[in-house]
Amino acid sequence: MTDSGFPDDFVWGVATSSYQIEGAAQADGRGESIWDRFANTPGKVIDGSNGDVACDHYHRFAEDVALMKSLGVRAYRFSIAWPRVLPQGRGAVNHKGLDFYSRLVDALLEAGIQPFATLYHWDLPQALEDEGGWSSRSTAEAFVPYVEAVVDRLGDRVGDWITHNEPWCASMLGYERGIHAPGVVDKARAIAASHHLLLSHGWAMPVIRAKCPGARAGITLNLGPMLPASDSAADHDAARHADGHFNRWFLDPVFGRGYPDDMVRDYVARGCLPAGGMTMVEAGDLEAIAARTDFLGVNYYNRTIIRSEAIPEHENEAPVRTLGPEQDWTEMGWEVYPPGLHQTLMRVHLHYGPRKMYVTENGCSYSTGPDATGRIADTRRVAFFRDHLRAAHRAIADGAPLAGYFAWSLMDNYEWERGYGQRFGIVHVDYETQARTPKDSAAFLAKVFAQNAVPQD
Repeated sequence: MTDSGFPDDFVWGVATSSYQIEGAAQADGRGESIWDRFANTPGKVIDGSNGDVACDHYHRFAEDVALMKSLGVRAYRFSIAWPRVLPQGRGAVNHKGLDFYSRLVDALLEAGIQPFATLYHWDLPQALEDEGGWSSRSTAEAFVPYVEAVVDRLGDRVGDWITHNEPWCASMLGYERGIHAPGVVDKARAIAASHHLLLSHGWAMPVIRAKCPGARAGITLNLGPMLPASDSAADHDAARHADGHFNRWFLDPVFGRGYPDDMVRDYVARGCLPAGGMTMVEAGDLEAIAARTDFLGVNYYNRTIIRSEAIPEHENEAPVRTLGPEQDWTEMGWEVYPPGLHQTLMRVHLHYGPRKMYVTENGCSYSTGPDATGRIADTRRVAFFRDHLRAAHRAIADGAPLAGYFAWSLMDNYEWERGYGQRFGIVHVDYETQARTPKDSAAFLAKVFAQNAVPQD
C-alpha cells in the first residue's frame, strides 16, 4: 500500500440483500418470510409498500451482473433467501430456489466477480416465526441444515461466506422495538433472539468449513461510536450502556469474551432478563459463538451522541458534543461522519484483533433523480464515498487489517420499514419500468476501483 493507494489485493465490491431487490415473492416455490407478512400488514411500512416485486432482480440478475462488470466491480455481496431454499424453514429443499442462486454465482464468476454470500439478511421463514422465531432455540437449530443445503450446492464455487448480517437489527429492531419484522415489542424476547442469532452463527461456522474446505467465513456486525453528550457521569453511563447494547453485546461473545457483565446486570435491573441473568445460555454455547472467524464484516453508517434520561435535563451538564448540522445528514436522518469509520475500524482492530476486516456496508440515502439530460448528479453521495474511503485508508495506514470495501448499495431498493422512499443505490431504479441508470457515484466508484487509489478532490 502507498500513501495514495490501497493494498494490491484490496477487494472492491457492492452489496445488496435478497428481500430488498429480488421480488418474485411467490415464484418457484418460495415460502413466506417474516418480511412478507410484516410488509403486508397495514401501518408497518411508511408508504404501505412491500417487496413482492422490488427490483425484480430474480428475473433480471443477468442484466445486473453485466452492469456490475461494466463498473469494474470485483466482488458482489448478496444474500440468500432462506424461504427460497426451505420454504417452511426446515424439511424438503426447494431446488428451484437454489437453482436461482447457482445461476447467479455462475454469472458472477463468468464476469470475473467474486461472490460473497450472506446466509441470513433478515428474511426468516414465517413458519419458523410462528414457532417462536429467533427468540426460540429451535430456530438456531433449524439454521444449521439450511446452511448445509446452501453450502452443499454453492460451496464448489463460493469461497467467501457471511453467516449473519447485523444481528443487532434482527434482534433489537425486530423483537425489542418492533419496527422491523416480525414486529415484536418484548425486550426479553429480543435478548433471547440476540443469543440465538449468535449461536446459529457459531454452529454454522464448522458446517461451512466442513462442506467447503478452504472457505473464508465470518459474520457482519453493524457498529459505530456511542459518545456521551457531556462529561457528566450520567451521560458517560448512558453512553456505556448504549455502546454495550449496540456494539459490545455482539463483539464480545464473537471474540470469545462472553456477554459483557455490565450489560447483563443492566438487563436484569431493567427487567429484560430474569434475576439469574442469561438463563437461555446452555453449556457449550459461548464456545460455539466464539468459533474462529476468518474475517469480521463491519457495516458503518453513523455515530450516535448519547444524552442521559436518568436525571432531569436541567440537572445535567451542558452538552459538549452534538451532531453536525442537519444539512450534513442523509435523508434517513443520519449524520454524515466519516471519522467514525476510522474510529470504529481502529477500535475493533485494537480491542478485538480480528484476522481480517471488510467494510461490508457503507452508504447513504439521497433521492437525487435524473435531470433533463438523464444524468443523475448525486454529488452528496460522491462526497460521502470519497470521505469514507479516505477514512478507511487511514485505518489501514494505522494498522487495521482492512481487506475490502463494499458500497451500499448497488441499486436503489426496498428500504425495509421506509419502503421505496429512500434511495441508497449507486444505480437509479425506475420502479415502474425497472430501468437501471448509473448515477455519478457509480462512475466515481468505477474510477476508484480501477485505480485502486484514495480518491482526491
